[in-house]
Amino acid sequence: MQIADLGDIRLHYRIDGPEDGAPLVLANALGTDLRLWDPLLPHLPKGLRILRYDMRGHGLSDCPEPPYSMGALVRDAERLMELTVFEDAVFLGLSLGGMVAQGIAAKRHDLVRAAVLSNTAAKIGTRQIWQARIAEVEKRGVTAVADSVLERWFTRRFRASPAFRPWHNMLTRTPAKGYMGCAAAIAGTDFITPTSGLRLPVLGIAASEDGSTPADLVRETTDLIPGSQFALIRGAGHLPFVEKPAEYAKVLSDFLKSQGHIGEHI
Repeated sequence: MQIADLGDIRLHYRIDGPEDGAPLVLANALGTDLRLWDPLLPHLPKGLRILRYDMRGHGLSDCPEPPYSMGALVRDAERLMELTVFEDAVFLGLSLGGMVAQGIAAKRHDLVRAAVLSNTAAKIGTRQIWQARIAEVEKRGVTAVADSVLERWFTRRFRASPAFRPWHNMLTRTPAKGYMGCAAAIAGTDFITPTSGLRLPVLGIAASEDGSTPADLVRETTDLIPGSQFALIRGAGHLPFVEKPAEYAKVLSDFLKSQGHIGEHI
């Protein structure tokens, strides 16, 4: 376990891969931690140097009092990248992590050379929807919203399998304050203008059974960026590499190769 002391926050993070590997940063979704990426990593090309971390309020990272701002989440990511010397990296974020990806891509061209926006959007939901969810979690805990969230995250077939239970546990064991804090960050974010100004390579990834960020919503965000690419994973929900890890890894690997990000390191 590694803890980055950023002064006002301590974040749990992990680095995998060779020291001279091509840098790839992974940012997790609301209600998950860095274990989110475990199903994907074995399918990725060798030679990547991968940084993943627990968002504030999640996993083993500090859990400040809510609410949090998206600006704070973006600053967390950029300061962690500076501390770990992850520069000229590809930044892959899923859902909430994809919003962080948009923010840091617009702000830090020295740190991010390309972005992968997975199952995310420039604006997710409405402030009213998020405020209602925050109020429910404050009153009854994360367990109160878990069933409805997990229905949007996974296909019916996956939810009926033994592999589903750990994801239920990961979500319900997220600290309520951390969940509410990050939910408030999503509620207050509209990245349509800054994302439409991005001029770096971008891949958008959506899934056909995603009930949280439907494929059309992901495509709309991706289409804001000139020259962007888009891929659809069929038969998977909001966390597509959990249900379709090999297919997702191929889409990601093809993008990394097309950008010359792994050719020069492997």
